[in-house]
Amino acid sequence: MNEREIVCEDLSLAIDDLRREGFRIDVIYPADDPATAVLSKDGEAVRVSLPAAPPMPETLPPFVPEFVVTRAGAAAGQGRAGMLYRDLIPGRLGGRTIASHITIQQAGPVADWVHYHRVLVQLIYVRRGWVRVVYEDQGEPFVMEPGDLVLQPPLIRHRVLESSAGLEVVEISAPALHETFADHELELPNAEQPQRMFGAQRFLRHVAAETAWTPFNGGEAQETIIAQATGQLAEARTIRPAGASEMSFEAHDGELVFGFVLEGRAALDHHQLGPADAFVIPPDHQWRLTGMTSDFRLLHVTTACLDAAA
Repeated sequence: MNEREIVCEDLSLAIDDLRREGFRIDVIYPADDPATAVLSKDGEAVRVSLPAAPPMPETLPPFVPEFVVTRAGAAAGQGRAGMLYRDLIPGRLGGRTIASHITIQQAGPVADWVHYHRVLVQLIYVRRGWVRVVYEDQGEPFVMEPGDLVLQPPLIRHRVLESSAGLEVVEISAPALHETFADHELELPNAEQPQRMFGAQRFLRHVAAETAWTPFNGGEAQETIIAQATGQLAEARTIRPAGASEMSFEAHDGELVFGFVLEGRAALDHHQLGPADAFVIPPDHQWRLTGMTSDFRLLHVTTACLDAAA
């Protein structure tokens, strides 16, 4: 297929012009702030990029540990399919991991298409509102509500169909820079194969309303089986104090230690945390939450070292 290149100042405008000519999107990246897209029509491909578009790395970037606290209220940028993305790890830990607080402001259908990502790990967690989604080989579309989580294994085809007004989700992906590929041939839903493996992982849907709270670090947690579904690559849970005023956490021997405050307040060392604040703890560091309010809820995600999975 012949490919020509266009460097432009406004990617959305250039994409709209090409789509009016009958081109369709094949690839776009990054999802949170698109800078490059490839579109095609009748054997012709066009690569459209911003002047400072980042190149796709050929290998997994080196891990750069960092202590991070990201505050709620920071500006969100226009991302893929009309979604607003707020960056929760600005330094991306050297390019290893991206975490985004994603919102959809208007209720109704989402301008998405069947697509997939070449990633090592990717989690989606609903904070507020609801969203209807569909996944390859997982049966009919389903609705995710607050506290629900999905593991999107590498290359699984999926689509966001519609959402409530003010939908909020937290998305965690590694590596940070990865492409979104369109699949123009597959129609979803398709045949149901719930135990299908995608590489070394399988799709997982965690439903909060069906999950009991169990003791965890002096408080309680709604555990998931993300570790099992990813072959011990990642782990995720929702935490609450359950009468405790503080919780202590041992040093993690993997890579990512990520927290997102869903509701309530607490202190992380001398940092006061409130709703929609996020943090990252470097590996091999103990940490503690104190002064937790009774309504405190935390999304807690960890990963093993990603090099073994790359």
